[in-house]
Amino acid sequence: MTDLPQGRYVDDAPYDPNADREALERPDLDAPNWLLIWRKFRRHRLGLISGIFLAFSYLMLPFWGFVAPYTPNERNADHLYGPPQMVRLFHDGKLIGPFIYPMTAEADLENFRWIYTSDYENPAKLEFFCTRGRYNFLGFIPTQRHLFCAPEGATVFLWGADRLGRDVFSRILYGAQLSLTVGLIGITVSFLLGISIGGIAGYFGGGVDWFVQRVIEVLRSIPELPLWLALSAAVPSHWSPVAVFFIISIILGLLDWPGLARAVRSKFLALREEEFVRAAEMMGAKPSRIIRKHLLPNFSSHLIASAMLSIPAMILGETALSFLGLGLRAPAVSWGVMLNDAQNLASIEIYPWTAIPMLPVIFVVLAFNFLGDAMRDSLDPYSHH
Repeated sequence: MTDLPQGRYVDDAPYDPNADREALERPDLDAPNWLLIWRKFRRHRLGLISGIFLAFSYLMLPFWGFVAPYTPNERNADHLYGPPQMVRLFHDGKLIGPFIYPMTAEADLENFRWIYTSDYENPAKLEFFCTRGRYNFLGFIPTQRHLFCAPEGATVFLWGADRLGRDVFSRILYGAQLSLTVGLIGITVSFLLGISIGGIAGYFGGGVDWFVQRVIEVLRSIPELPLWLALSAAVPSHWSPVAVFFIISIILGLLDWPGLARAVRSKFLALREEEFVRAAEMMGAKPSRIIRKHLLPNFSSHLIASAMLSIPAMILGETALSFLGLGLRAPAVSWGVMLNDAQNLASIEIYPWTAIPMLPVIFVVLAFNFLGDAMRDSLDPYSHH
């Protein structure tokens, strides 16, 4: 290698004309955009694992009633605060198939707690494709068929039971149907408002932009949690759980749009001066068409990443409201409603499995954050980090 005065370096090896040809013929240069995105996304291990986990969680939502051994509000009055039971295969060294050991409860009147003892002499084999409590398969087909159940006279509490003797595992599966769906409905409302209002402010500018900015500043200056509490407390208590669910979803969406509207506005203010936008205006295109066909596609990667990062905020919002008793209420089942039943720290200390519903909230929120980061990076496939 020779050090030139300009600070550059040249190679003493003879020039190879095929090197430039190979670089120009690399498959990356003419690969479709979706393939470049996928290649980069695939290298983000946490994002890929999170995407698979979330896809599985959402695809299984209509089937969780079949997987759960109990219906969400089914009570076992003889097993209040029943501890988790392990499914075993071997008894006395012999393979007898999946079974559990039956439990009996005894009240400890000195420490005011339930003590459970297992009957290790009489294993109870699990029943498969059995008939138990009624639920709606796929949301609209009434059925009593479950994947597995405990035999008569026994219970199968994989993650324990709560203060009313309801199976925590089954309730978490049913709660996923509301807690995961509230984010999708909320983000739909938020995106429709944020894109519409932010797009109008950024495209037209002037007085329209000034008015929208003042509205956004007023909304963002109000403390979020007290505003949630005030709006949720205004929901009539006699409304059905389904109506409350939709109202809570819409409230979360209404409070989340200002951030997205500001991002859309700033991007549109820059893009509206581009030549392709001016050309569309000179050809007589309407503002709605210019925004929809020319401006939004240039902003789609940010919108997708923004959606992935906003959904966990919606889920946490519903969980917080339900935990405080101002969101979804019994008999509706969500992770926040379940955590509302676990507010007593003394009972959590004695029966720690009643706090298990916070684990799916943590895993889902982390998965959405990892997925959002991975998508934000991979949607710009030519960037290098």
